[in-house]
Amino acid sequence: MAKLLQAPPKFLPPEWHIANKIQYASAESQRSRSERLVAESQRLVDEIEKTTQKTQSDVNKKIEQRLDEIKFWKQELDDKLEQIVNETEVLLTFKTRLEKALESCKEPLFIAQECLLNRQRRVGIDLVHDEVERELIKEVEVLQGVMALLERTLEQTNEQIRLNRSAKYNLEMDLKDKFTALTIDNYCSNLTNNTPDIRYARNVVKVEGNSVSPEDWVDFSNVNIEKADKQRNNSLALRALIDRILSQTASDMCKQCETVNIAFKNRVKETKDAKNKLEIHLAKVMDEITSQEKNIAALKKAIIDKEGPAKVAQTRLETRTHRPNVELCRDTVQYRLISEVQEITTNIQRLKDTLAQAEVELKGLSRRQLSLEEEIQVKENTLYIDEVLCMQMRESISINNF
Repeated sequence: MAKLLQAPPKFLPPEWHIANKIQYASAESQRSRSERLVAESQRLVDEIEKTTQKTQSDVNKKIEQRLDEIKFWKQELDDKLEQIVNETEVLLTFKTRLEKALESCKEPLFIAQECLLNRQRRVGIDLVHDEVERELIKEVEVLQGVMALLERTLEQTNEQIRLNRSAKYNLEMDLKDKFTALTIDNYCSNLTNNTPDIRYARNVVKVEGNSVSPEDWVDFSNVNIEKADKQRNNSLALRALIDRILSQTASDMCKQCETVNIAFKNRVKETKDAKNKLEIHLAKVMDEITSQEKNIAALKKAIIDKEGPAKVAQTRLETRTHRPNVELCRDTVQYRLISEVQEITTNIQRLKDTLAQAEVELKGLSRRQLSLEEEIQVKENTLYIDEVLCMQMRESISINNF
């Protein structure tokens, strides 16, 4: 208990002064370090402020440069997109021209084939493989060849339109990304230290694994532009080809159509000439038939007319056989009567022979008349087919250079 109540130890005055001096020195040392830290902190703050401002200014400059680059490539892409869109629209009009040209070939082909079928209805000797038929067959071949060429060109045009649209799609996707990037970088460019919605973000100080290098970025747009240019040039070349094909095919079809029409006109003229000649010969044959009929009638009458003299002569001979005795004399009368009978008999036979020949000739003329009439009908049938059916049908053929 005595120990608990023991007074604390007391220090000597020198110890007191030493303790105070130690406190003074410690305070001065602490204050000096603090002053140096304050000065160093101010210098560091100023240095970091300058560095931060410089770095932020450089970033802003880089962002502006990046914006200029994006704007440049966006403008390039816009220009190429406009070009490929315009070219595709023009190519679509060429596709329409091809479709119209292809459709316009169907009627001439149908008419040419119908003409060939109609001409199969010619009969007899007129069913001939003539110039008209050769030219019609050639016309069918020309039209079928033209249609095949137009179909192939139309397929090529459809494929080119697809390629143009593919290039357009790539440009649009690139432009869409460029627009998004431009919007983002514009937003970043407008950010300042006093912007309300700036914030800290986690895990952003890194390079994204799916990012690309600036060279790859430029190459990507370059490739899209080059592809668009290539397809546009291919489209221009195809349009020039289509122009030539449409012009040449129209010229070929017109030329062949005119050739067929001329062949038809010549053939119709030739057939009409033949028909006219047949009709002239028919008229002559009919005149000759009339003449021959009159001749036969005259021959028959002549034969009948000789019956009287023959009967008279033979009656005289028979009557004179009844002369009595020595009066039954072979006198000149007897001999002349015998001669007369023989002469009349011979002449009647000659008339009958001539009549037989005349009847044969009449039959021949009748057969010839029938043959000529049939041949004239054949020619009329041919003229109806060529002049009425075919040539009138061909008047509706219209070949245009689309």
